[in-house]
Amino acid sequence: MIRSGLLPVGTKLPSVRDLAFRLGISPATVSIAWADLRRHKVIGGRGRNGAWVMGDRFAPRPTRLVSSGNYGPDVLNLGLASPDVELLPSLEQALVHGAKASHLNSYERVRILPELEAVVRPTWPYDPGAFLVTNGGYNAVYTLLHALVTPGAPVAIEDPTALRLLDILEDLNVPIIPVACDGLGPIPEALAEAMKASPVAFLFQPRVHSVTGTSLTRERLEALGDVLEGSGALIIEDDGVGDVSEAARHSLGRRFPDRVIHILSYSKTLGPDLRLAVLSSSASVVEQIQSYRSFSAGWTSRILQAATSWLLQDGETENVVRRARAAYRERRHALAGALFEHGLEINAGDGLSVLVPVESENYALITLASRGIAVSAGSRFSTKPTSSVRVATSVLQLSEVHRVADAISAAAATPR
Repeated sequence: MIRSGLLPVGTKLPSVRDLAFRLGISPATVSIAWADLRRHKVIGGRGRNGAWVMGDRFAPRPTRLVSSGNYGPDVLNLGLASPDVELLPSLEQALVHGAKASHLNSYERVRILPELEAVVRPTWPYDPGAFLVTNGGYNAVYTLLHALVTPGAPVAIEDPTALRLLDILEDLNVPIIPVACDGLGPIPEALAEAMKASPVAFLFQPRVHSVTGTSLTRERLEALGDVLEGSGALIIEDDGVGDVSEAARHSLGRRFPDRVIHILSYSKTLGPDLRLAVLSSSASVVEQIQSYRSFSAGWTSRILQAATSWLLQDGETENVVRRARAAYRERRHALAGALFEHGLEINAGDGLSVLVPVESENYALITLASRGIAVSAGSRFSTKPTSSVRVATSVLQLSEVHRVADAISAAAATPR
């Protein structure tokens, strides 16, 4: 009935007990069906308030990601922390090189081209057992979680975190165990508490946090390693910001080579259309991930792998990345400085965005929207109640900084 439109989106549904009585079946049967529909985001609501139709498609969809608005050309969209396209290297020569990749158009499922491995291995933060190239960082996380995490097994993840990581976990329908963070990264005591629930994996960002801009110190990383010492949980390190970060790369792979999975995405530095990330782990873990991957795309384009290899060795590309890193730093600090003039002190941090505390997220979003500025609610990056907005500074031009700071100052105030 939902698919056909007889029950359109927004329809209030009968209570479980009433429907069970009318159909002459057990309330438990209806509850199971309702739970399945909720899992597919077809219906929402529970308890005394009842349920209602949320969607007419049964295909999984990333709820947090699709909650982003579609803004017109007159809106300054600071909701998506994407790289500035003007600060990305040219791909022309790289793709010419890529078109000459060895064994081009072969159906052999190559995990990583030898020429790309020869470039990434010397700068990798530890000596891994094996490498695997994937179609971007989130594709790496999606694939390895589906390959290695059994249904219903809990996963610990830093809180807040990237919204797409939460979308992936919520689609897997696994219990999510949030690990609180401070200015140095995930808190060891919070991780220790989370480990009491015996998660099968701990997922975190080892270099710079994509939401808060916090850089994880080596001392904090080792403290987290001490907590993980006595467990068998997978340790998933998602370096999604990559080399536009000013922080040094590090990994727990030296301590736990058999269960660390380290992912480095090149989307923010070399361009998202390369669709390329490299992950490392033990040979056995990589084999399990590759085995699952064979159900779909068995390998990542050799053209894109060879192009990435060329870019990573190109001197001009290195200069472009260096200029991008400096520009992103300037934009973050410019906004932080302008906000400080309004009495708002924030951490300029690292990466492509800043997190600004506000009294009310809804009020902040509405206030900024009324001034033609879109940002992301902090609640999209957390499983717990929040009171903040994330502002993408990567695409914020210096000429707009004071206008944005004025608007944020008004948005962060206590609603009248």
